Amino acid sequence: MPLYKRKEGEEQPYWPLGPFKVRLPFIHYNLESAEFIQALIMFVVSVSMIPLIQEYLGAPYEVALAFVVVCGIGYLLPALLGTPFIPGWITPAIPLVLLYLGDFEPGPEAIQALVALQFLVFLIFFILGITRLGSKIVHNVPNSLKAGIIIGAGLAAFFGEIEEGGTVMETPISLIIGGLLTAYFMFSLSFRQLREKYRTAALIANYGMVPGLIIAVIIGWTIGEYPLPAIEWGITSPAFSEMWAYLPFTVGFPSLDIFLLAIPTALIAYIIAYGDIIVGTALIERTDRIREDEKIDNDIDRVHLITAIRNLIHTFFAPYPGLSGPIWTAVTATLAERYTNGRKAMDSIYGGAGTFYIAAFIALFILPLVSLFEPVLPIALSLTLLVTGYLCVQIGIQQVKTSSERGVAGVTAVVLAVHGAAYGLLAGVVMYLLIEKTFKKKDK
Repeated sequence: MPLYKRKEGEEQPYWPLGPFKVRLPFIHYNLESAEFIQALIMFVVSVSMIPLIQEYLGAPYEVALAFVVVCGIGYLLPALLGTPFIPGWITPAIPLVLLYLGDFEPGPEAIQALVALQFLVFLIFFILGITRLGSKIVHNVPNSLKAGIIIGAGLAAFFGEIEEGGTVMETPISLIIGGLLTAYFMFSLSFRQLREKYRTAALIANYGMVPGLIIAVIIGWTIGEYPLPAIEWGITSPAFSEMWAYLPFTVGFPSLDIFLLAIPTALIAYIIAYGDIIVGTALIERTDRIREDEKIDNDIDRVHLITAIRNLIHTFFAPYPGLSGPIWTAVTATLAERYTNGRKAMDSIYGGAGTFYIAAFIALFILPLVSLFEPVLPIALSLTLLVTGYLCVQIGIQQVKTSSERGVAGVTAVVLAVHGAAYGLLAGVVMYLLIEKTFKKKDK
């Protein structure tokens, strides 16, 4: 039992710290067994960033693992500082970040480019969080542009996976079966009915992407699409001393030109991230209505500030192709769904959110687990991108109502997915001014 106990209908106890609300395990909340078990498998998604760090930044495996550990420290901050979201990358932006990094030589040049991008993302989150302007600015972006950016990011995720040389085309059987099962377990209306009738189906739903991921991994090993693991025992050895050679203090800080090149991708990354905040807020508001025993304080400005801190840490100590996003939507949705089952299922939503990344951080140092999943890291990353792509298309389409908006959004999405952030944003603005701005009233 935690040291502080929540009274019925009140907020989970905390220690105030400026704009933050500090909560510690065993003092302010219990550890939750379901989230702990889920994290011991889903941590592999965090580790799946290693191949991208190796390919685009030119870092060796042990250095890339050290970058992931720094990321894991950042993941602990949201639950510690008072937000109920389970954090993640700005996943839909990853294909756009990779398009941006593709213009730079792997090594110091690409590291400088990523440092510039991540610092700009920090700056946007920090300024909008401290001034409380975040919601106002994004709400003034036309629906067609928001939809085009979100759908374009989703399409880019799909294109990167299903094009020639993509992970799905390289290992189709395990990923197609795993992807279809993941989509069925997470989004299917028929499975939702089964969930309400059968306890086993409800249990599967509780673990989000885990069942589909496990099945894809087993199939990949069985048919030889992925090599069997060479399991090692002991504790992992992230190369913290060697990672200094891959940080801006050593490779140099980016020039003004690189910062200017990074602006379009940074802006789009923020708009995508804010879309994630909107989705996460809807999830939390729903659970807050259902669970009257706990009042949830989901302060959007606090979310902005915590996300800014995480991006600032990465800027100087582990430039990250995934960037730092406010929410891992799929896992937060799974958490919220289990939370609605009542206080016996999960005492506090902060307990579930805090437990997940405490367990995931511990897993990073368990060598048998890391070595077990090392050969199948592409499966974890690919399934994450496919699920994200589906959610982006689904959410983006919901943003547009008129034929003019749908046309502008479609053109923006295609250009962005094919040619990257700068051209996509330019195409969207031009199309909005030519089509929607001029003919919107007549169209209505």
